Amino acid sequence: MTAAVAGFLFFFLLLFGAPIFVVLGVTAATSFALDGQPLIGLAQKIIDELNSSTLVAVPFFVIAARIMDRGGISRALIDAARSWVGHARGGLAYVCVATCTIFAAISGSSVATALAMAVILVPAMAGRSYPRPFTLGVIGASGTLGILIPPSLPMIVYAVITDTSVPRLFLAGIIPGILQAGLFMAVIAIIARRNALPREPRPPLADFVAANLRAVPALMLPVIVLGGIYGGLVTVTEAAGLSAIVAILIATMVYRELAWTDVPATVADSVRSSAVIMVIVAMAFAFSHWITETGLTRTLLAWTNQSGMTPWQFLLAINIVLILLGMVLEVFAILLLTVPLIVPILAALHIDPVHFAIVMIVNMELGLLTPPIGLNLFVLSGASGAPVGEVVKGVWPFILAMVILLLLLTYVPVISTFLPDLVYGHS
Repeated sequence: MTAAVAGFLFFFLLLFGAPIFVVLGVTAATSFALDGQPLIGLAQKIIDELNSSTLVAVPFFVIAARIMDRGGISRALIDAARSWVGHARGGLAYVCVATCTIFAAISGSSVATALAMAVILVPAMAGRSYPRPFTLGVIGASGTLGILIPPSLPMIVYAVITDTSVPRLFLAGIIPGILQAGLFMAVIAIIARRNALPREPRPPLADFVAANLRAVPALMLPVIVLGGIYGGLVTVTEAAGLSAIVAILIATMVYRELAWTDVPATVADSVRSSAVIMVIVAMAFAFSHWITETGLTRTLLAWTNQSGMTPWQFLLAINIVLILLGMVLEVFAILLLTVPLIVPILAALHIDPVHFAIVMIVNMELGLLTPPIGLNLFVLSGASGAPVGEVVKGVWPFILAMVILLLLLTYVPVISTFLPDLVYGHS
């Protein structure tokens, strides 16, 4: 009875446009009340789950991304990438992919990556007569690299839920991230040739050297963050704090596009964005706790064992489910709703949780680009003033490339596990 009421309430609130944290929180609280359990126990469970030093990394990475966007760091990276690949046909599109790949190694956020690129590249590509749907498509798709290439905020949350090593997860995202960037460049090459997209003039040697020297401080950020983690000098949380501090110093003292007086407002804005994420995480913890209490996890595990489902069949089914969920739910909500249910099944089917994490991240990347809820679609529509339909039209070729990547990663797990196993040994 309680499960039926919870299911009805969940979909009712979702269909009527309630914010996802309200959907999750109200459903969980109502279900606990109907079961006769005190809500104080639910509140205590949320507090216990949020009491994680790893989750503290989330706001610091958000601050670093926001400082990069406003402090000239993203512009320096774009100028350096343009000096290398801008002269190719469709050069600014290649610049977008290359810059997003580097930006992603600092920000951990898809939306932050897409927004940072949109501010600079949408006007630049419009001025060079790039088709607007293509411009928005390449920026939206490239922005998804922000949650695949480390550091990644969803990977941090996944690690907290599953008790998986964050450094292992970060390493697992590197090769898939490079593959995704390569596939995007292949799509660009086809479209650029078919539509005779413009080239940028090749810069003189002096300008080439100047652009790359100017980008050196910006390129030091991923070196500091990832080098600190894998050099054993700092934890993931300490690396996140360090990235925020270094980003502030570079933006204010090197590029000088952010005044010291603007730093508090930028940090406050970042904290507000982080608070949105953490409220969703808190409510999803509550909902996941209720699902666990109902015994649904045990039921699913028993059904999987009785059905004789093989790992490849399970992965195919879960990919379909995650793609469908990605069309209507937000990234962190999907993580916290599904992972507690899936983890016991992964163990039973001997599927590496690190491998599965990357499969899940790529599914969530697809969710960011697919209507009706795809967040990157609306972010770019708002940033450019274009209808969402134009953005959707532009991202479809890149979605097809990502589906190919998803199938490859799903059934060739060594692509994800090679680097973690090389550095840390088999888990």
